[in-house]
Amino acid sequence: MEDSFPYQPTPDQLKAAQDIKLDMESDRPMDRLVCGDVGFGKTEVAIRAIFKAVTAGKQVALLAPTTILTQQHYHTLKERFAPYPVHVGLLNRFRTNTERKEIIQRLATGELDIVVGTHQVLGKQVDFKDLGLLVIDEEQRFGVNQKEKIKSLKTQVDVLTLSATPIPRTLYMSLSGVREMSLITTPPPSRRPIKTHLSAYDPEIIRTALRQELDRGGQVFYVVPRVEGIEEICAGLREMVPGARIAVAHGQMMEAELEATMLTFSQADADILVCTTIVESGLDIPRVNTIVIEDAQKFGLSQLYQLRGRVGRAGIQAHAWLFYPKLHQLSDAARQRLRALQEFTQLGSGYQLAMRDMEIRGVGNLLGAEQSGQMEAIGFDLYMEMLDDAIKEIRGQEIPQVDDTQIDLSLTAFIPADYLPDPDQKMSAYRAVATARSRQELAAIAADWIDRFGPIPIAAQQLLRIMELKQIAKTMGFSRIKPDGKLHVTLETPMEEPAWKILQANLPSHLQSRFVYQPGKVTVRGLGSVKSEQQLESLIDWLGMMQGVVDGV
Repeated sequence: MEDSFPYQPTPDQLKAAQDIKLDMESDRPMDRLVCGDVGFGKTEVAIRAIFKAVTAGKQVALLAPTTILTQQHYHTLKERFAPYPVHVGLLNRFRTNTERKEIIQRLATGELDIVVGTHQVLGKQVDFKDLGLLVIDEEQRFGVNQKEKIKSLKTQVDVLTLSATPIPRTLYMSLSGVREMSLITTPPPSRRPIKTHLSAYDPEIIRTALRQELDRGGQVFYVVPRVEGIEEICAGLREMVPGARIAVAHGQMMEAELEATMLTFSQADADILVCTTIVESGLDIPRVNTIVIEDAQKFGLSQLYQLRGRVGRAGIQAHAWLFYPKLHQLSDAARQRLRALQEFTQLGSGYQLAMRDMEIRGVGNLLGAEQSGQMEAIGFDLYMEMLDDAIKEIRGQEIPQVDDTQIDLSLTAFIPADYLPDPDQKMSAYRAVATARSRQELAAIAADWIDRFGPIPIAAQQLLRIMELKQIAKTMGFSRIKPDGKLHVTLETPMEEPAWKILQANLPSHLQSRFVYQPGKVTVRGLGSVKSEQQLESLIDWLGMMQGVVDGV
């Protein structure tokens, strides 16, 4: 089935498909976001996941936000799975009541393997015999209530989310590790960046943009924010560009009329399609290489990005024109959105754009319904840090805090009286060692002693080395270091197993087998059989490597 893909898969596609397969084979439900630009091959990755689920005897639901997009997915799946005994159904408003009832019944009995649909798939009457995978295309287009329904399905079902510009909450959940994420950033070979123009509304500029595209034999999307007044806009365009064939498409049209209009336009029997955001998802018409968006300030950032992605799919230089009213005072957020879209024109910039959206809107409530929030009250970086710490703590991946580390190795560690005979000087030296916070501070203390009092005796050197070990062990969450019989040394710690596994997995191979974790302690094998001085040096060296792992992670 994978070999029937008509194009060469990109490395990002293959990596995403492999990660998804591993997730599906694990013992916990998958929750993965695939983030990739329009036309970068997210659907193919989803098809491979769907086929894996179906061949394992599970049912699959593919959820898409618009009727047009469900139609496209349905035909794609039917075509790809034609050689196999896989049954695909479609649930959208183009289906009659009788057809819907039949599909719902076949889902309940298990006769139907895959259902593609709009939010109707989430309806109370839809019941699956054995749902194994839920694929959500363009998640940012679904409302909060629909997402809450999706959440209720997630507990036992693998979920794969596809998006070019995920909403801030979805993106942050992936960045923070609550959800897994795969990025597809490799563009198809023929794609060229879309030239994005931002301007106050000007009929002359619009006429020029339309004329240029029509003169080179192309077609145009003319997008407006609402259905109301769409006929007046068409009349204005007929005056502006006499002779142009203009079609209209919006969500309030009858199913048959809308389908006929889209077919007419896709067959190049019309030059300009005046439409609402109904064309935002799923349309692939290579002849359309100019898009004009009126009242661009009324659209969200991901909407604008998706609309722009409807053009430039045939290797021809495409143009996106974003207009706002001359007298309209743009809000700061609207101005930032439009600037961001103008700034991110290179291919594969949907992820960066979603990051900017997250900065503009905030990330929202990860466990509730709000999609944007008051993150700016404490600052983006601090919010991310706090959330990351909380997630690690819940998962047991956090290195625990300990107040101090007690070291019980059999060592002679003190400042001899013949080295510092003055009691005040000796007390001051002990205090300096005890309050040192880093290896550099201990080195500075040693250099000061050599300069003032001469070469440091062995007992005082060991005192400095013990303090160095104490500093490292404290940051690593070890509360006590003591010999354990004649063979081993024990490191007592409140650390949980997930945190230890991360540490151990990143250690050099010769050390991984030397440490053995048990709740409450880590045993260092074989270290009890060497001299105490060697125990000290080895522990400083090995725990120092662990500290490097933590800093790296």
